Amino acid sequence: MSTFYITTPIYYVNDLPHIGHAYTTLLADVLARYHRMLGDETFFLTGTDEHGQKVQEAAQARGVSEQVHVDETVQRFQELWAKLEITNDDFVRTTQERHTRVVQEVLQDLLDRDEIYKAEYDGWYDVKSETFVTEKDLDLAEGQSPDELPHIKRIKEANYFFRMGKYQQWLIDYIKEHPGFIQPDFRRNETLGFLENQALTDLCISRPKTRLSWGIELPFDADYVTYVWFDALVNYISVPGYRRDEETFNRWWPAEYHLIGKDILTTHTVYWPTMLKAMGVPLPKTVFAHGWWLSGKDKMSKSDGNVVNPMDYIEAFGVDPFRYFLMAEMALGQDASFTHENFVKRYNADLANDLGNLGSRVLKMIKANCGGRIPEVPADALAGAEEKALWAATQAAVSKMEETLEAMRLDLGINEVLTAVRACNKYLEQRAPWKQAKEDDKTPLYQTMYTAAEVLRVVSSLLYPVMPTKMRELRVALGLDDAAPDIEHARQWGVLVPGTEIGPPGILFPRHVEEKKQEPPKQEKNVENTEGVQDMSTITLDDFTRIELKTAEVLTAERIEDTEKLLKLQVKVGEETRQLVAGIALHYAAEDLPGRKIVIVANLKPRKVFGVMSEGMLLAARLGDRLRLVTVDGEQESGARVG
Repeated sequence: MSTFYITTPIYYVNDLPHIGHAYTTLLADVLARYHRMLGDETFFLTGTDEHGQKVQEAAQARGVSEQVHVDETVQRFQELWAKLEITNDDFVRTTQERHTRVVQEVLQDLLDRDEIYKAEYDGWYDVKSETFVTEKDLDLAEGQSPDELPHIKRIKEANYFFRMGKYQQWLIDYIKEHPGFIQPDFRRNETLGFLENQALTDLCISRPKTRLSWGIELPFDADYVTYVWFDALVNYISVPGYRRDEETFNRWWPAEYHLIGKDILTTHTVYWPTMLKAMGVPLPKTVFAHGWWLSGKDKMSKSDGNVVNPMDYIEAFGVDPFRYFLMAEMALGQDASFTHENFVKRYNADLANDLGNLGSRVLKMIKANCGGRIPEVPADALAGAEEKALWAATQAAVSKMEETLEAMRLDLGINEVLTAVRACNKYLEQRAPWKQAKEDDKTPLYQTMYTAAEVLRVVSSLLYPVMPTKMRELRVALGLDDAAPDIEHARQWGVLVPGTEIGPPGILFPRHVEEKKQEPPKQEKNVENTEGVQDMSTITLDDFTRIELKTAEVLTAERIEDTEKLLKLQVKVGEETRQLVAGIALHYAAEDLPGRKIVIVANLKPRKVFGVMSEGMLLAARLGDRLRLVTVDGEQESGARVG
């Protein structure tokens, strides 16, 4: 039996998961599901990166320990993966002892073999990326000094370095000799360009505890912790048993795919292979870097308020349509655009109109005209030209899915499956089973309905890894069990058993209709009309109960650039984290707000304020020029109802 080991990056827990995290993890899940269908023994690893400067700063801003912060934040990732029906076989956290012990052993081994040495560093440090940089790495204006950049500072300190530079020529040769190692091709060329046009420096793999205490302590110097990337990358081998279980490790390693975003290409195609070379461990077969999701034509950015929250679309459309859109819309390796309009358009066209309509038509016709059971089928059911053409289109989809699986172009495979769906809809129009049902001889009707049902069965198999819940519903409705399908059955004709009772047709994908915005009624000028106008000096109890007031704890606060009054707050409301925009900067310093218990309007419709999304409103009292927040007296958990 073949094995298939696939990994995602481990995600940094200084913030909440977004569409980029969701996409990489979904892609890994879909690939893992397809390989299980192919009969491959599969291991799918994801997890979280829980050390480093940003985590330490986020915890300090909240006034909690780093461990408490990561324990709480990791739940957001695990909850989203459960919601997205991710089938990972393991979930690594870099604070787990099973990982930290391996990292320390690797460090000690490299030091003992003179792959690590101590030296003094005097140069520039990028606080944002937590990396040492040279002036040529920075995007400086003419005459600008690096210390004028807010996230760049000069550092002079002793540190430990990994002799990465000595592997430069070896890595260049390896990449050229193994063209499949970095994919797509243009990413391979990007790494080669980086390596061939500059000297590869040694990598600083430590941080002094005087500057950063949250990390894995160096086993040979208790005054230092490990650089977060040297720690994080080791997860790919620590989990499958490196230095612990040689048999298990050799079964899974090297990995078939490290899936990454293009922004972490250098760490995975320069740092990681040189580390493995120094350890004497084979390299993974392929590092595949996908593109970014854009909001229209713009890069998604929290500051611009255009980041897509996966939960919003899951709640509005269901998890399977969200999974489908991400897989069908992006050509792997390229950037892709996520807009609400594109999402709705593809949902209605592909899922509601084409696939959903086909499923409904076939099941309803069988229910109404075949006694609610899979019909008997003549031995020569595929003898007709129309049936042959439809089955050929269906088998072309099976072949295309396997082909695009190897080529990492799932979008093309999915498109071929939808081509078969449309061909089946056209087939039904040509055969007109509603007319055949009126004839005394039911053989043509049974031939039509059995053929269409078989096409649906194959389609449900091919799309099962993409939309497991909906395709399971469809398969059960066709009289199949709810187990995951295998690809061999998708190649076979006649799997559906005549006489099997089908399930209720149902509606797989209800058509989505956007609510039209109501225009306010026009009033004629200079005409007083007070009829029906509510006296706002008093409200009813019903009016008041429509407002949902809750307690919230401020986690972080920062000033919104180019504004005088606005602060952007991250607040905890029960188990949920929200973003608020509040015009309180003239009255409260951002650093004084974390930890305060405030009261917010929790059911206010989200809106953008100065380009930043606000998901609620805090309450404050004003008298003249004096403004004070409405806070909670005594101990009270966030998320408590007020009223």
